[in-house]
Amino acid sequence: MTGADTDPVRSPTSENPLTVVFLGINNIGQRVYDWLCDRKDVRVLAMLTERDQLPLVERLAPDMVVAVGFRHILPPEILSVPERGCLNLHPGLLPETRGFNPNVWSIVEDRPAGATLHFMDEGVDAGPIVARREVPTRFDDTGKDVYERIEAAAIDLFEDTWPAIATGEIDTVPQPDFPDDGEAEAGGTEVSYHVKEDFVDLCELDPDASYNVKELLDLLRALTFPPFDNASVTVDGERYYVEVDIHHEDEANHDAAVGALESY
Repeated sequence: MTGADTDPVRSPTSENPLTVVFLGINNIGQRVYDWLCDRKDVRVLAMLTERDQLPLVERLAPDMVVAVGFRHILPPEILSVPERGCLNLHPGLLPETRGFNPNVWSIVEDRPAGATLHFMDEGVDAGPIVARREVPTRFDDTGKDVYERIEAAAIDLFEDTWPAIATGEIDTVPQPDFPDDGEAEAGGTEVSYHVKEDFVDLCELDPDASYNVKELLDLLRALTFPPFDNASVTVDGERYYVEVDIHHEDEANHDAAVGALESY
């Protein structure tokens, strides 16, 4: 299979570059956008960040659409424009973590973390997978730690995979069918999908809720992403923001005589 289920395609050159419309912007997106703009075999026609700009894709008719951090679903009339397909770089492993803030849900739901390149279809993060890259995680990771690790992996994944994408010399793997809400078991893989409202609800801590220790620590470290105030709890009518700092014993800032339990 080549490209997005297309026939064999030409290899782009500086004289005949691949035309691209870029969608979205975030830290990862800026790096990928700059990298594409620097390539002689690619001509980036525009960067679009808002839904109402999408008709420009039809007017420009690029060979390919590349999306990184675009938070709007592409309608069928846009998906069908580029002959080479619409490629998305998702900051989570698919199909395990779809939707909003996969770095957070990978911690809260104990799922693998990483980045995925896939062609887009009418579903949410549901098109055929081009390539994935998993990142390691530890119990002392915060949501920010995991995101920064995914960020680096996503950029490397895109740069490493792009030459094969540009020439159409790639194989894709279809994702299993599963609903666009909650959790499901599909093809032997447990998957989840979350929207922004799920993240907002997660940030509102219930002072009367019961957790086991690890569940609570997982929740708090997933929401720890300085300088943002995410997790909060309201007690006696006052709102308090909560972060957590977990570090391994090998990184503890004390010696055996000072600051350790043995010193008391």
